[in-house]
Amino acid sequence: MKTFHLTTQSRDEMVDITSQIETWIRETGVTNGVAIVSSLHTTAGITVNENADPDVKRDMIMRLDEVYPWHHENDRHMEGNTAAHLKTSTVGHAQTLIISEGRLVLGTWQGVYFCEFDGPRTNRKFVVKLLTD
Repeated sequence: MKTFHLTTQSRDEMVDITSQIETWIRETGVTNGVAIVSSLHTTAGITVNENADPDVKRDMIMRLDEVYPWHHENDRHMEGNTAAHLKTSTVGHAQTLIISEGRLVLGTWQGVYFCEFDGPRTNRKFVVKLLTD
């Protein structure tokens, strides 16, 4: 298992982590199996989505903001980041991905994203665990 670190720049941000994961898979020499990618935060998730058009990320964040507005008069959570927790629960904290011939099996337009919902933050973490054939 490997722990990855990153710094986010915005309150809501989708960071493409595909190349980091694939580079590490190549370094391990694993050719076939499964990669489990998991965020170590309650306000940041992991998703797979389009990596060709940056407007997809913008639109996803905008729509999540519509569903889960940052300020809601009835929220009781002391930190004031209930929206971030809800977004993370909706997106999910982890993804399971197939590895074949040393690469992630992704569609033409797919990438793996670390989804920040309570940034900007330093030292955000996600882990990747490889299960091999």
